Amino acid sequence: MHYLDTAPQVSALAVQVEARMPEMIEHTVGQIIEEMTVYREAQFVSHDELRTSVRVNLDFVMRALRGAGMPDLSQASSTGRARALQGAPLPELLRAYRIGLTEVWQQFVDLTARGDRGDLAALVAATNAIWVLVDDYAEALTTAYRDTTAELMLSRQNRRLALIEALFAGGTATEGTLWDIARMLDLSLDGTFVVVAAETPGVGQEPLPQIETRLRERNHASAWRLTPDLQVGVVSLRNADASRAIIDLLRENVAGRVGVSPVFSGLGNTARALHLARVALSSLAPGTSGTVQFNESPLAGLVASAPEASVQLAYDVLRPILDLAGEERNVLLLTLRAWFDCQGSTKLTAERVFCHPNTVRHRLRRISDELGRSLTDPADIAELGTALRALYMFPDTTHLPLPSMWRPPEEYSARW
Repeated sequence: MHYLDTAPQVSALAVQVEARMPEMIEHTVGQIIEEMTVYREAQFVSHDELRTSVRVNLDFVMRALRGAGMPDLSQASSTGRARALQGAPLPELLRAYRIGLTEVWQQFVDLTARGDRGDLAALVAATNAIWVLVDDYAEALTTAYRDTTAELMLSRQNRRLALIEALFAGGTATEGTLWDIARMLDLSLDGTFVVVAAETPGVGQEPLPQIETRLRERNHASAWRLTPDLQVGVVSLRNADASRAIIDLLRENVAGRVGVSPVFSGLGNTARALHLARVALSSLAPGTSGTVQFNESPLAGLVASAPEASVQLAYDVLRPILDLAGEERNVLLLTLRAWFDCQGSTKLTAERVFCHPNTVRHRLRRISDELGRSLTDPADIAELGTALRALYMFPDTTHLPLPSMWRPPEEYSARW
């Protein structure tokens, strides 16, 4: 802020100009309305409110020009804050201020139009004082506007994060809250979505930098939250088939484990989808990189939704094999797993595990004998399949050194 030292002749002229205040106000308001669409259409303030603002600001200007010392910039700051709260564009505010101060300057020009040496000196001094005020008022208005905008952005961001947290938590989301979340996050309440869970490389580090922007460029709205160990997001899909394009995008420059939920409908199902995305992520070995989407199998969802019960089932059903020595145990588990992958085809299973079909048949008989279950009984097959799925989803719960190939290649892992 500049110290405004007005010469006596400027003060004298200011008294004369102030007598024209009603005309200046009306002319300034008229010019602002004529030249500026936002004010002409009363997008942020009515014409009466604009007139009041012009009158108050011109009054401050004239008081500053009449005396000496620091001008009172509180009105400029107040206007900047008020317009920021209303969402008015800053360039338009500054332009309106310049129109008002130019009107004041024009009145000084009219009073000194005779061209006497004294009048010209007064005009020069008045011009200097007015443009000092232009700078100071613009700075005060801009500072208040930007400070208020920053406060609004922070408040909006905090509210956005709180709503995202409520969305992923699920339990506290009522219908009204979901509607508020959908509106705030620009997501459809009844839309189609996937949830993404990406492992962070370090605390506070995003594994998927600028992912929201990259998705927006492809016309997919999304909302993201960063935690110490995960970056999670819900992504709106234009259609159910768009999930493949989302996964392809996630695989670009992926540097860690990323899990993707099945495609689901309804924003209220986000919390459950997050659980499935986390399960998909955990299916990848720690320290590896890749992107896996959880399949839409109802059985897979059942296992994932009750991990403790599912792990207990795996122990109860598979314990005789889990208790075997390492190599023997792993061979039988891999063979049984391959048999399920190959829909019970001995030939395809043999190709998968690189052995003769007769060897596969021998192993399957051994598995049936060890477990006391038949590989032709639908009930036994269902229990074995569920137990294997649980063992695959939560391999660390066995505390056994299962072979690395227990984790399937990415191209068919989604079936599990």
